Amino acid sequence: MIDVSCALIKGQNGEILVTQRSSKMRLPLKWEFPGGKVELGETEEDCLIREIAEELGILISIDRKMTARIHHQEEQSIRLIPFVCKIEKGEICLTEHAAYAWLAPAGLKQLDWAEADLPVVDDYLSSLVQN
Repeated sequence: MIDVSCALIKGQNGEILVTQRSSKMRLPLKWEFPGGKVELGETEEDCLIREIAEELGILISIDRKMTARIHHQEEQSIRLIPFVCKIEKGEICLTEHAAYAWLAPAGLKQLDWAEADLPVVDDYLSSLVQN
């Protein structure tokens, strides 16, 4: 099982930052919440802050942790650990992804998502209805 932290980065008007995988990445051109693998000795939160700095060139702060979701793929299983975050500093500069977009929550379901991210989308949208 591989632990992967991902960020649901909220904008000032409630939009969520989503990123599109490059054509060279596994699952090419699928949309995802940015993040990456938790390294040995690293907390889930530290991993996310590091990965977002590396992939997007921004510093984030974490508001809250969401429910982790397990996704089984052919060769491995991943535990996707989502966090709701906000940008503290910097401008987005893509280093790995093909594109990014800020979407209102209602627009999230319209993307061609990486399968592991779909339960996180549903969980986030459900959390908005409950509040």
